Amino acid sequence: MTQPPSRRSVLSAVVNELVQVNAVVARRPHSRPMPSRDTIVRTVESLRSVLFPGYFGESELEPDSVRYYVGNVLDEVRRTLREQVMRGLCFNCGEAGERCDQCEGRADEITAAFLTRLPEVRRLLATDVQAAFEGDPAAKSPDETIFCYPGILAITNYRLAHELHRLDAPLIPRIITEAAHSATGIDIHPGAEIGEAFFIDHGTGVVIGETARIGKRVRLYQGVTLGAKSFPLDEHGNPIKGIDRHPKVDDDVVIYSGATILGPVVIGRGSVIGGNVWLTQGVPPESRITQAANIAEAFNQGAGI
Repeated sequence: MTQPPSRRSVLSAVVNELVQVNAVVARRPHSRPMPSRDTIVRTVESLRSVLFPGYFGESELEPDSVRYYVGNVLDEVRRTLREQVMRGLCFNCGEAGERCDQCEGRADEITAAFLTRLPEVRRLLATDVQAAFEGDPAAKSPDETIFCYPGILAITNYRLAHELHRLDAPLIPRIITEAAHSATGIDIHPGAEIGEAFFIDHGTGVVIGETARIGKRVRLYQGVTLGAKSFPLDEHGNPIKGIDRHPKVDDDVVIYSGATILGPVVIGRGSVIGGNVWLTQGVPPESRITQAANIAEAFNQGAGI
């Protein structure tokens, strides 16, 4: 009678299979590790505490200690972010070894440039907070939107990630926006361009694609998709990267829940797109787009079906 394989031999066989190089899921040999998602998420929370001091992080700040607190947190962010950016750069460049001087220098440049953009990020977020307060009659104060609204959390992550995306920091921008996606259900690609006073109400299920362009004072509701209509393929049948394929939404547009807008179309300034509308073509300024009117009919014992 054949003896069944031992638990140890089964485990050994599984381990041998899993450590084999896979064409898709495989890391090249590097002495430096890849960026740490957990570290990046903690760094974003630290940045949130300096963008909104007293709201997040140390909540018992005295006025005289705010400057010290912000400086201390930013110094830690600088060192941590530089290391994570360098890991991403080294992984992309493919150079194995103890050091990569080119990546270290570039990490210094990206980190410094990112930190200098934080005041502008703070200015934009202040307009987003005000837009959330003014746009939602249920909001009792701007403070409530900062503390509680998933849209503000997702937009904060996006605005930080967008600056790193503009600086060509690899991997980290997507980690930041996907962390917000996981927490809120709001999926904003860091490559999207979004103007000031942006408000996402409720937010669950919102998708904003990489090449989307959104103007000032735009308001979205839950379930809105600004996506791609199709993906042009290369000669090998693979999607062509980096082409313009998402909507352009001009200033002062409102898009209601469940609306889907696909392709590089333009939604003109001041337009209102109704709930559950499906659009694959642009509309002129001041448009009002709604679903076809429902028709109510009386049915008697199945007549008319």
